[in-house]
Amino acid sequence: MIDRFRSGYYGWPMLFAVAIAQITSWGVLYYAFTVFLDPMQRELGWSTATLTGAYSLALLVSGIAALPVGRWLDRYGPRLMMTLGSILATLLVAGWAMVDSVFGFYLIWAGIGLAMSVTLYEPAFVIVARWFHRFRSRALTMLTFVAGFASVIYIPLAGWLVVSYDWRTALWVMAGLMAIGTIPIHAFVLRKSPEDIGERPDGDREEPQADSEAASSSASAAPSLTLSDALKQRVFWWTAAAFVLANFTTLAIFVHLVPFLIQEGFSAAFAASMAGIAGIMALPGRLLFTPLGEYIKRQYVAAIIFGFIALGLAILLLLDSRTGVVIFVVLFGMAFGAITPARAAIVADLYGSTNYGAISGALATGITFARAASPVTAGVIVTITGSYVPVFVLLLSTMLLALVAVLRTVGRG
Repeated sequence: MIDRFRSGYYGWPMLFAVAIAQITSWGVLYYAFTVFLDPMQRELGWSTATLTGAYSLALLVSGIAALPVGRWLDRYGPRLMMTLGSILATLLVAGWAMVDSVFGFYLIWAGIGLAMSVTLYEPAFVIVARWFHRFRSRALTMLTFVAGFASVIYIPLAGWLVVSYDWRTALWVMAGLMAIGTIPIHAFVLRKSPEDIGERPDGDREEPQADSEAASSSASAAPSLTLSDALKQRVFWWTAAAFVLANFTTLAIFVHLVPFLIQEGFSAAFAASMAGIAGIMALPGRLLFTPLGEYIKRQYVAAIIFGFIALGLAILLLLDSRTGVVIFVVLFGMAFGAITPARAAIVADLYGSTNYGAISGALATGITFARAASPVTAGVIVTITGSYVPVFVLLLSTMLLALVAVLRTVGRG
C-alpha cells in the first residue's frame, strides 16, 4: 500500500485524509454519546430512556436520509455534502453543550442524525467505489481500519474531559475537534472522481487487462445499474436480507452480551471486559477479512464472516465456561468489524459506482431499521421468558439465515 502512495495516484492520500476525518466524525457523533449520559442525567434530571431516545432518533433519521443523500452523492459527489455535514455537526454539538430542554435536545439529535448520514461511512464508501476498482478491498481495509480507532481515541478523551472539567465544556471541545478534524479535509481535499483530475480508477494509466487480479476483476467490470434496476433483481433482495439479518444479530449481541453473561453466572467485571475485547478485535478482523476480497468473491468473504459469528454463538451456547466466552468474543469481534466493508464491496461489485450512493443508501435504510428493532426485540423476549438463552438461540438462527442469503447472491446480478 505504501507503494500505492508513492505512485502519485491522488486517490490514496485523499482516502487516508478521509479516514482521519472519519475518526473524528465517528468519535464525536457516534461513540462519545455514552460518556455524557451520566453527567447529563445528574445535572438535568432526565431519565436514561429520555437521553437514549434522542440517540435512537438520530440513528433513525440517518437511515431515512440515506437514500436521498445517496442520490445526491451519485450526482454531485461527496465534497459539498460532506463539508456541509461537518459544519452542521460542529454547530449541533456546540448546541448540545448549551441544551437545557428535552425538546431542544431531541431537535439537536435529529439534526445530528442528518449530519451522520453525510459524514460517516456511506459517503466515504461512495468515494471508495468511484476511485478504486481492482484495489477496492485494500482501500476499504485502510479506510475502516483507520476509522476503527474512533472509539479507542474519543471515548477515553471525552471521559477525561468530563472528569477534568464538566460535560458542557467537554462538548465545546468536541465541537472544536469536529471543526478542525473534518471541515478542512472535506472542503479542500475531496474530489468527485479520478476522471475529474485526469486520472483513472486505481491510478491506472490504461484500462486494466481482463486477467489481472481475476478475483476482483468483476469490480472494474460491474454494470452501473440504477436503483430502480437493482430493485427488480433478486440479488438485491438477497443482499438486503443478508445484511439486515447480520446487523440485526450483531447489534443485539453487543447490547445484550453483558447481561447475558452475568445471568449465566459470570462476574460483571469479566462480562464488561469481554465486551471491550470484542470491540478491540474488530481492528484485526478488518485487516484479516477485507483484503480477502482481492482473491476470492466478496460474497464468499461475507459468508466466512457470518460463519465466524454463527460458530462463535454456537460455542457460546454449548460451552458454559470462560473458555467458550473467550472463543466467542474473538470470533465475533473479528467478524463484526468486517461486516460493513464487506457490504460496501459487494454493492460496488454488483452495481458499479455510478449509482452506488442510491443503492447503498437503500440498503442502509433497511439496515438502520433492523438495528433499531433488534435490541428491543431481544428485550421483549427476555421479559417474556426471563432468560437470555432464547435470545441467543434466535440470534444464531438469524446469523445462519444471513449466511444462506449472502451465498444466494453468488453468480447473480
